[in-house]
Amino acid sequence: MAGGLGICICENCEFREVIFPHLTDEEVHELCANKSESHYRKGEIIHREGEEITDFKYLKKGLVKVFRTLSDGTEQIVTITRPFEFISNVSFFTRNSYTYSISVLEDSTICHVSLDYMRELFSGNANLAMGLLARVTRVNEGIITQSLEIRNKNLVGRVAFVILFFAREVYSSKVFDLPVSRKEIADFISMSTANVIRTFSDFKREGIINAEGKMIEVIDMEKLDLLAKRG
Repeated sequence: MAGGLGICICENCEFREVIFPHLTDEEVHELCANKSESHYRKGEIIHREGEEITDFKYLKKGLVKVFRTLSDGTEQIVTITRPFEFISNVSFFTRNSYTYSISVLEDSTICHVSLDYMRELFSGNANLAMGLLARVTRVNEGIITQSLEIRNKNLVGRVAFVILFFAREVYSSKVFDLPVSRKEIADFISMSTANVIRTFSDFKREGIINAEGKMIEVIDMEKLDLLAKRG
């Protein structure tokens, strides 16, 4: 992991659209002075459940998973987070420590802003606070909706849903490398790893997908859609 760069580069970052319209030029300069970036490689932990919250985090580039470790040591994946989403979201506003762990699925860049500075900004700028709260609320509503949608499906529907999620929402391509293992998919959709592996094999045999290790090619998008909806 590389530490803070001390540079404020926000031209292509959606964070700019959320924050900057509510700040004066002087406040923008101060924000840049309180902002840093860190780079994480696939498999690294950004923070663990129970650790103290010391800064406001924002995923600028990459892909991460949000999860909890259960009493038996297994993982329960809550969601997979894409760029421009707040990976410290609710905990930042309501707690002093993280309620979830976050690890990197693809090399990622995280923006950090001093916690004290963000709270100072909120206390003096109601529009900024409301804008961030609205954004965080939308993200969390999306997580809840996705979780309910997955859990209302059978095994085949859940696996189809996950493949479509990566094809459409993450990579915008019918051909991509899965950033997660079959076990992680099983943790995400609350099914056994063996069932997930078997379902991938069934999809491949039926000509719905081509799967070679991490590489996935969606061959019959219409059929996959149908399975996801009927599941």
